[in-house]
Amino acid sequence: MTELLQADTAGIARAVALLRAGELVAFGTETVYGLGADATSDRAVAGIFVAKERPRFNPLICHYADGEAAFADVVANAQARRLAAAFWPGPLSMALPRRQGCTVSLLVSAGLDTLAVRVPAHDTALALLREMVCPVAAPSANCSGHVSPTTARHVMDGLAGRIAAVIDSGPCPVGLESTVLDLSAAAPVLLRPGGLTIEAIEAVIGHVRRVDQTHRTGALRSPGLLASHYAPKLPVRLDAMDVQRNEALLAFGPPLQGAGAVFKLSDAADLTEAAAHLFAGLRKLDEDAASLGLERIAVMPVPEQGIGRAINDRLRRAAAPRP
Repeated sequence: MTELLQADTAGIARAVALLRAGELVAFGTETVYGLGADATSDRAVAGIFVAKERPRFNPLICHYADGEAAFADVVANAQARRLAAAFWPGPLSMALPRRQGCTVSLLVSAGLDTLAVRVPAHDTALALLREMVCPVAAPSANCSGHVSPTTARHVMDGLAGRIAAVIDSGPCPVGLESTVLDLSAAAPVLLRPGGLTIEAIEAVIGHVRRVDQTHRTGALRSPGLLASHYAPKLPVRLDAMDVQRNEALLAFGPPLQGAGAVFKLSDAADLTEAAAHLFAGLRKLDEDAASLGLERIAVMPVPEQGIGRAINDRLRRAAAPRP
């Protein structure tokens, strides 16, 4: 049975006790809910892969209470330190070389010589991490490849009975996973767009190379790079300019007419609002489809700018052919 804990002193203390015992605990961050495990325990980290039914070649992100703790486990260059000063706590993960003697389980890195680290901007998550002292590995708290959770209920819907507890931390304000930047080589590379825009990053460290990871082969250097990912149960049709009777509609701006069910990401076509609502919208349309006999989700176009790049990245992966 999965415990539902409150985001208070008692709830955090219970969560810490469970994590220290090797159990899995989900908790809210500013991005999405994470499925936490003691990152220094091979057994606990392996439990994440079992609970999520996650491919073992897909690495995890390590969460820390502050930048000093994160950089104790990785070798941070000048760019990493400038970004940490500008954006931590916040929705930025940096892949950096593991330090010699790093105690984080190699399962977290999926055997790579790098480790993705971040400091979340969420009071409950930070309180948990301060109490834990050791880092917490925490991918999104959902079954692998499915829609990421932005409420405690979403976590319970997918993982109840598979994990020890969920801290009900309220809805996630950003609603998209963190941006992942590879700083392990000379030139920084964007591995995954997310809650921090590339424009904001480039304002601090200059040009960042973009790489199309959607159809790449070989070892994945970041979470969220599988071609089919963040997928609802229904097939997804992108850039819809019309909508069929058998389709639900994920609307951006004024919705198209004729949909069997509609979820509005943002009436005002605001990209930040749309990002916060994206995963909740996909989940809601899946639920509505079950009762209305709908067969597909049509998605209106979202501008490829700012955080819209991250939204479209998630939507393209949701629409990719299923394995």
